[in-house]
Amino acid sequence: MSDQPLLSVNDVSKFYGSRVGCRDVSFDLYPGEVLAVVGESGSGKTTLLNCISTRLEPTNGSVTYRMRDETTRDLYQMSEAERRFLMRTDWGFVHQNPADGLRMAVSAGANVGERLMAVGDRHYGNIRETAIDWLGRVEINEDRVDDQPRAFSGGMRQRLQIARNLVTGPRLIFMDEPTGGLDVSVQARLLDLIRGLVSDLGLAAIVVTHDLAVARLLSHRMIVMKDGHVIESGLTDRVLDDPHQPYTQLLVSSILQV
Repeated sequence: MSDQPLLSVNDVSKFYGSRVGCRDVSFDLYPGEVLAVVGESGSGKTTLLNCISTRLEPTNGSVTYRMRDETTRDLYQMSEAERRFLMRTDWGFVHQNPADGLRMAVSAGANVGERLMAVGDRHYGNIRETAIDWLGRVEINEDRVDDQPRAFSGGMRQRLQIARNLVTGPRLIFMDEPTGGLDVSVQARLLDLIRGLVSDLGLAAIVVTHDLAVARLLSHRMIVMKDGHVIESGLTDRVLDDPHQPYTQLLVSSILQV
């Protein structure tokens, strides 16, 4: 891992009137590192993810990102066009509901190919070949390349969404409950796939999840949120094996009792 952060979050807060979405959140994310953001529904974890990924403007604070040319930019000082380009090229966003991250009325191959076209690839043969290669990497057979996502199962749609996000070689992936709503057996295969791809490609990732098993499997570090605040953070195994805060202890013990 580099000794320079890829992403720095500094005192980020988001308020909805008098309601706190998240408050005074700070952390650094390094290249190749996976950070899990965990907490119950309403803890502020998705609000935080949306603020970091420029989908939602924070009320206070800043988010800086180290570009490929090694300059560090404040994301909210960038133009809308610059941020959109970053989202299409250097970043990926995997939604809990794959339909939110796919174009359901075009083929699987076109869903992957669109990202390539966003970075300037115009050769149809190359685009199709790369799309087929990426479908194979996420365990979708080549003969499904012309099928629309609406013909796919939930697990296949999620794998397609992952291929669409990773085809441009991003350095940072945001994931919002990536295995939510899937059967347990499908979840297990998908988690194995995500873990392998993140490791092979050296990706940095921020994974929002309420599932501590997902956090343990995927992340190096984690932060625990409650009522919009970070109440505990540290190496994933340390937090889960020796939680210091009563709330974290409760989360961990509730999993153990299931």
